[in-house]
Amino acid sequence: MLYFMFATGIENSYPTIQNGRFRQDEMDKTRHYQLWRRDFDLVQELGVTHLRYGPPLHRVWLGPDRYDWSFADETFGDLRRRDLTPITDLCHFGVPDWIGNFQNPDFPEQFARYARDFALRYPWVQLYTPVNEMYICALFSAKYGWWNEQLTTDLAFVTALKHIVRANVLAMHAILQVRPDAIFVQSESSEYFHAQNPQSIGRAEFLNQVRFLSLDLNYGHRVGSEMYEYLLDNGMTREEYHFFLDNTLKHHCIMGNDYYVTNEHLVQPDGNTRASGEIYGYSVITGQYYDRYGLPIMHTETNLNQGPSGDEAVQWLRKEWANVLRVRNDGLPIVGFTWYSLTDQVDWDSALRENNGTVNPLGLYDLGRNLRPVGQAYRELIREWRAVLPTQSTALTLSVFPPSQQDGAAAAAVQDLARTHAHAREATYGKDEAAVTGRKEKRR
Repeated sequence: MLYFMFATGIENSYPTIQNGRFRQDEMDKTRHYQLWRRDFDLVQELGVTHLRYGPPLHRVWLGPDRYDWSFADETFGDLRRRDLTPITDLCHFGVPDWIGNFQNPDFPEQFARYARDFALRYPWVQLYTPVNEMYICALFSAKYGWWNEQLTTDLAFVTALKHIVRANVLAMHAILQVRPDAIFVQSESSEYFHAQNPQSIGRAEFLNQVRFLSLDLNYGHRVGSEMYEYLLDNGMTREEYHFFLDNTLKHHCIMGNDYYVTNEHLVQPDGNTRASGEIYGYSVITGQYYDRYGLPIMHTETNLNQGPSGDEAVQWLRKEWANVLRVRNDGLPIVGFTWYSLTDQVDWDSALRENNGTVNPLGLYDLGRNLRPVGQAYRELIREWRAVLPTQSTALTLSVFPPSQQDGAAAAAVQDLARTHAHAREATYGKDEAAVTGRKEKRR
């Protein structure tokens, strides 16, 4: 039986700013490159069994089919030795300099090759987030003008979004060639836009459709007529849209919902938005996403500044956990919870737009690797709830195994079964060569 996945993460954002002149490498800023063994010790001290973690793409992926696996070999080898299950994050808000940025149409096919080569090198890895927070990545890079390409148009946003989601889909197909029972956790920001007054309703309704676009495309969910026109008006072709409809892998997916106090927005009469603070909360907004996609759920990110009283983060943890229990009690198949991240972060107060070296006290541990009050509270929460929350076997179509069981008979049997089901689907529906080779597909 799969037990509830209590997780944390090691922040590995690496977008570029200043027109590409500087890279915001959070693993460098938090000294994870030097202290990774200690960081893994801390994960085990918490009682966490699942770690959102990924190698720094810009350091590993040196060019087409060229890699430096040295750091990944060390870290993933140690995770396996410790029997910590990674939810492997392959792309987190940035790409190597040689790719350029998310406007590059070559990115999806090239990234799929990288994902396949990663899976071949680490065949024991089963859980993946190929591209983290696809919506936020496209929004901050190509609509807000903060990261990477630093553009501010709908055309740039749709271009980035279609390339990012296509990369995610192609990477899933490529990984499944190697690991047929792979499970993909789409860690995505769960948003909501509230109308400030009646004049704001139209804009709020539009933005509440845009928030779903990354997952609509990823899961092959048909968008409404307004969003279809928006996509086509801003550079997506009919063929590109049908690629997403024809290549869904929902049966291999967990819908990861990230929720922060900044995820709800107030839409003003002029169409601009500002933070509204928590109004609906995680359980209500996650319910909206579940109603749309009907997939197993994981709360994949949350945190809060420790605050002047020292207990603000602890109170937020308790509130988010109450929301998780509310989702579960409402009958939704929730399989995990994550406090993100393990240690404090740096410069997220400016959304990584500025390189100020400002430490944000958001972690379970500070950057001296000292336990914060929220870390103590999370450790106690895990101890108290771990045995109480077994995940129903019907929540996931495939079983999840820790690294120590990946070479066992049970894991092999699941892989064989997944391979058989994949062959049966191909025989019934045909194999879409474009999905696994990157060749241009024909419209159906």
